[in-house]
Amino acid sequence: MPHSREPKTAVVLLDTREHSPDHEHAVHLKLADCLAQLLGIDRAEPTRPPTAADRYYYLPTDTLVDPQRYRRLGILDEQDLFGGLVAHPYMATKAISHPLPAGASFPVGWTDAFAHQAGDALLRGYTVFSRVDARRAAQALLREGPVRVKPVLACAGRGQQVVAHIDELEPALAQLDDQALATCGLVLEEHLDDVQTFSVGQVHVAGLVCSYYGTQQLTHDHQGTEVYGGSDLLVVRGGYEALLQLPLEDHLRLAITQAMTYERAAQQHFPGFIASRRNYDIARGLDAHQHLRSGVLEQSWRLGGASSAEVLALQAFADDPALQRVRASSHEVFGPVELPADATLFYQGHDSELGQLSKFARIRHHDHRE
Repeated sequence: MPHSREPKTAVVLLDTREHSPDHEHAVHLKLADCLAQLLGIDRAEPTRPPTAADRYYYLPTDTLVDPQRYRRLGILDEQDLFGGLVAHPYMATKAISHPLPAGASFPVGWTDAFAHQAGDALLRGYTVFSRVDARRAAQALLREGPVRVKPVLACAGRGQQVVAHIDELEPALAQLDDQALATCGLVLEEHLDDVQTFSVGQVHVAGLVCSYYGTQQLTHDHQGTEVYGGSDLLVVRGGYEALLQLPLEDHLRLAITQAMTYERAAQQHFPGFIASRRNYDIARGLDAHQHLRSGVLEQSWRLGGASSAEVLALQAFADDPALQRVRASSHEVFGPVELPADATLFYQGHDSELGQLSKFARIRHHDHRE
């Protein structure tokens, strides 16, 4: 249960990365401003290391690891941050989405209990923490069809490879860092064709809870590479049960149910886990036998590409107690763009790494029906 405490004094950006690109830092500051507005406080930039006595509300740039470490900052439950906190590094990655192969090595804190409980929500696959175990897992999975090899620290599908034969695995393994592999792991998962990816999520801020499902859009950057281009969400006031009360197509109902199963397993098997921002990617596609499969690919217990849309939806619910549903979207556009009249701008400029880029969010539809 959340503990009682005095009100928060300010929102503070907690940047845990070695390097944040210009555009990401600008978005993080804008998100912090939006959260401050929701909480009715200011954003602060402390001149000394914060302590629990400061009573700050934190916006971390990544999932935090080690509850004891962050207890000293006053992060005890989901009322203290926009994001999440886990006990061990692998818990913050897609490594949790699969069990180990029999007899495999594993890091401190690992439990297969999560994957066993979440089994109905997962695709077929294994997580490994050594090259030897990767080869064994691939041999087993390749009997059923091609395998997708997924580095767990990469995002937006980067670094993934599909192998159809065991000989194709070695080039993928050669790119791995042994220490990162032993700490965070590698995922080997059944490859699906004709994939649709859905997002299911929930945010808790300032006593408000909203949940959503949606889809991600792709766009092209200045090099022509296909990258994340935004999210389109249907957001409801309340928990996942409020989502399930909507008239939904079967595959969306399944995706939401699988996200709930995955989250319940995390709450049960990961001591110290807290998250006020939860987002799950669920893939639906055809396996090698042309059977339709659906499963959670990974979780995001930290701010993400959809968070600009999430905070606008929260503000809409805060502003209008009668509002029950809203459509919210986030957009990332490379090159010149004419902003829609209803856009809330999070970043626009010439990023030193990515070139001309605009990031904005919109609330496009309000629905007052109960």
